[in-house]
Amino acid sequence: MVNILVVEDEQGVAHFIRQGLEEEGYVVDLAVDGNEGTAFAGRGRYDLIVLDVMLPGIDGIELCRHVREMDVHTPVLMLTAKDSVKDKVRGLNSGADDYLTKPFSFEEFLARCRALLRRKEERLTELIYEDLRADIISHRVFVGDREVFLRPKEYAVLLYLLKNPGRALSRSEMLAHVWGYDFNPNTNFVDVHIKALREKLAEHSQTNFIRSVRGVGYMLGD
Repeated sequence: MVNILVVEDEQGVAHFIRQGLEEEGYVVDLAVDGNEGTAFAGRGRYDLIVLDVMLPGIDGIELCRHVREMDVHTPVLMLTAKDSVKDKVRGLNSGADDYLTKPFSFEEFLARCRALLRRKEERLTELIYEDLRADIISHRVFVGDREVFLRPKEYAVLLYLLKNPGRALSRSEMLAHVWGYDFNPNTNFVDVHIKALREKLAEHSQTNFIRSVRGVGYMLGD
């Protein structure tokens, strides 16, 4: 589940962004001024912050500086009606990762959001769900302090689940992501690997990490 904070005081723009992101499957929180945005951002649980420059109270430049001073490293996409080089440099120097000038198409906005989310993911060194942990650098998996030895495709399936906790993933989606090309949708590859994963994880924990979602596929967690 990807959580995005949108800080935007223009009601029409905020609704446009929020609706579009939610239709893409993202979870969106909306703040309507700089003070509220600072409070939301300080919780540090967002994967991306979309931040307007012109805000009531604390403006977007100051808000971004406050966020970085709070040691929050969430990627920031800054939105503004100002398109001069000086304004863009000012925004980037405040700690923003990218800059988009209004008006913009939703397609470009979404592409920039996805690029920042990919960049964040590439910086990750481990993925954690409760006491289940995957070390992305060494490709090792642990439950608590006990290592779980997985085959390469088992590890890839688990990694995909860890990247999408709480989201029901279809078998065809998992096939396309893990195996990289189309399979007969009736193949039982996914079920076989999920079964093996469950058995190996059960050797180290009583927690049922992987749930079956009837009519869809599988999910990590609730």
